[in-house]
Amino acid sequence: MIAVDNLHTYYGHIHAVKGISFQVRQGEITALIGANGAGKSTTIKTICGLLHPREGSITLNGSPIHKLSADKVVGLGIGYVPEGRRIFPVLTVDENLDMGAYHRSDNAEIAKDKARMYETFPALKSRVKQLAGSLSGGEQQMLAIARALMSRPQVLVMDEPSLGLAPLLVKRVFEIIADLNKQGMTILLSEQNARGALKIAHQGIVMETGKIRLSDSAEALRENTMIQHAYLGAG
Repeated sequence: MIAVDNLHTYYGHIHAVKGISFQVRQGEITALIGANGAGKSTTIKTICGLLHPREGSITLNGSPIHKLSADKVVGLGIGYVPEGRRIFPVLTVDENLDMGAYHRSDNAEIAKDKARMYETFPALKSRVKQLAGSLSGGEQQMLAIARALMSRPQVLVMDEPSLGLAPLLVKRVFEIIADLNKQGMTILLSEQNARGALKIAHQGIVMETGKIRLSDSAEALRENTMIQHAYLGAG
């Protein structure tokens, strides 16, 4: 669904992503793994229109999107769950979900989707009118995912969804991602937690210093000795 070809992204004079190419296949979870500073988040932001590449292209279902603004990218079917959650803290939970559907005008369907979000994320259901900034970290992550789903994306792009969460909540976040995929959602996932990401992913892409070091099925990467020692904590 997403094809990235020879992507080069800069922050000023800093060459953050250096000519990477990969594909996100429909119905699968693709995991971008690597240490902090590897270029994962820069790649995610470039796909979502928050950054624009100096070279290369990104297509969604064959149509180029790399020159589009972030709101246009969302409208075409890419939902974004940012690193650090980035919910709207002074808005209520319900208002945050409304923001996720800002480009839609089908009010009856929006209401149905919102009800579905509260079924999917029951922790949010009892906090509908609560200010989002007063939620726990785990609840804020659930809200960030639900807000992205309100745009009815074809692809859900997630940047470090387990970052800063307690171990039990990390497990729950990965369970939610796997469940969404089982329901048919295509997912691109950036994660420092390589073990958790590769456990639920179909394919994995290992990034180092802005380049792709290795790309293979998630199962093959889990069995790769180098990956085990570098990213999975194998002794």
